Parts: sequence; structure tokens; C-alpha cells
Amino acid sequence: MSAPIAEEMERFRKIFKTSIRSDAPLVDMIARYLLKRKGKKMRPMLVLLAASAAGGVTERTHRGAVLVELLHTATLVHDDVVDDADVRRGFPSVNAVWKNKAAVLMGDFLLARGLQLAMEGKDFDFLEIVTDAVRRMSVGELRQIQKARKLDIDEPTYFKIVSDKTASLILTCCEIGALSAGEDATRRAALGEYGEALGVAFQIRDDALDFDGSFKRFGKPIGGDVKEKKITLPLIYALDDADEKEAKRVRKLVKNGKKRGAVSEVVRFTREGKGLRKAEAKAREYGDRAKAALDALPDTPAKTSLRNLVDFALTRDR
Repeated sequence: MSAPIAEEMERFRKIFKTSIRSDAPLVDMIARYLLKRKGKKMRPMLVLLAASAAGGVTERTHRGAVLVELLHTATLVHDDVVDDADVRRGFPSVNAVWKNKAAVLMGDFLLARGLQLAMEGKDFDFLEIVTDAVRRMSVGELRQIQKARKLDIDEPTYFKIVSDKTASLILTCCEIGALSAGEDATRRAALGEYGEALGVAFQIRDDALDFDGSFKRFGKPIGGDVKEKKITLPLIYALDDADEKEAKRVRKLVKNGKKRGAVSEVVRFTREGKGLRKAEAKAREYGDRAKAALDALPDTPAKTSLRNLVDFALTRDR
């Protein structure tokens, strides 16, 4: 997927490593810990691929890639505090090692550092896109918290939450990449549409893995969303297909998610029904939308990689 931008990704990693360091000992210690957790770096990869597909990678492209990765890392650190999570992709979370106060402040530092870099580069158009994404991500998270209390989430609400919480940042990556390469409005719109659809497909797959993955590969406990009283698309579809009595029983199990056996019973219910299959079909539908959006772009190796990224999002097991 990253072959057309392999050298650019290596350059990004060096710039990101420098940008996240600090002369404050505790900040630098946590930064070095975060750098050890080598993720897929999907978001900066998207910025670089989008720029390459829209005209070419520039200095601004790298600043944009660092900005979105700092923002993404900040949201992960904050999410672990919100979710009271002890593990992130197989590693102890920042809040588990340094407690919540340090984790929240580290997340704030990362976000502020990203905004600072954008200001220094006078990338004010990036800031407009990123601040809207942060707003949407926060609203999406709060909406999910509210729905978790009432357990009344339906399909339209789910897609609104996913669009705000996950797809908004993927869209941001693609728009920033396009902007960094030039002012072509058509290419920017196409890449934005691609990013939105890819983000939704990616999240549906993530939610499916919560019922059908494995801890060894996925890096977090299966049924974790159920334990946190999050009703996601596979469960929504499974509940829709069940009779009223069974649906009521399962909702009660979700409500008592910390009760022994409740989570495993909800996972079993979702696996045995049509929920997973229907959710996977919906993910493919959004994947097709993402690929169709790329038709407005010229044929390049970067465009091919963007198409391949959709297939990866739909089939990944971690």
C-alpha cells in the first residue's frame, strides 16, 4: 500500500520523532514510550498517498501528515482515559503506566504541538479542517456516551457517530493531502468523499472484530464494546432480526455487561445471528463507495494504493 511513498514515509517518521520530543523529562519519557508502539501509521500514509494522487508530495504534505498523526495520537491517549482502558494494541496504555492526570495532559500536549507546527508553517487552511474534525470527534464521542446510558442506539444514529468519531479524521487526512498538493477542487472533493467512505468501512470492520476477532491479533479483549455498553452495527442488526422478547433479553445483558457471562452471551448472540454478515456487507458497500470516488483521479500508483487500502480495511484482522 505504501510502496509509492515508501521513502516519504521514512522521512515522515523522522520528522514525527523530532516533533514529538520535548525538553520536559516526563513529556519526553511518555513520548519515547509512544514512539515504541509502532502502529500502521495509516493516517499519515493517507495524507501522503492523497497528495501523491492529487499532484505530488510537498513540504506542506509532511507538515500535514505530522499534524494528523499528532492529533490521532492525542485522541488515542484521551480515549484510553475515557474508556478506562489498561491496554492499547497489546501495550499498557499511557494512563495505566502514568495515571490519568499525566495521560490527559500528554494528550493536550500532543494536540497543542500539532497546532503549533501548523501555525509555524502558516498552514491556516489545515487548521480550519483539523479544528472541525476535533469538534466532530468530540461530539461523536459524547453522543456515544449518551446513547450507551440509554441503550437506544439505532442504525442512523450509529452512522452519525461513526461519521463524526472515525470518518471525520480519515476525511481530514485525505483533504489535507489534496490541499498540500494544489488547489484542484475536484480532486479534493473526490479524496474527501473517499476518506469519509473509507472511514466508515474501517470502523464497521473494527466493530465486527470486537465480536469475531482474537485478542492475540486484535490487541484488546473481544466483547470490549459490549462491556462498555456500546451497541455497534453487528449487534444493532442482530437485535433487529431477533424477536421482541429475545432483543429485550440481550439488551438487559448489555446493561449488565460486567455481570459474569453477560458479555460472552451477547457475543454469542451476535455471532450466531445475521448481525455480523449484514455488518460486513454494509462495510463492503462503503468500500465500493470509496473506490468509486477515486474514479475522478488520474491513474497513478498512489491511486492504486488507495484502492488497495480499501481492501485492507475490509479484510484486516487487527
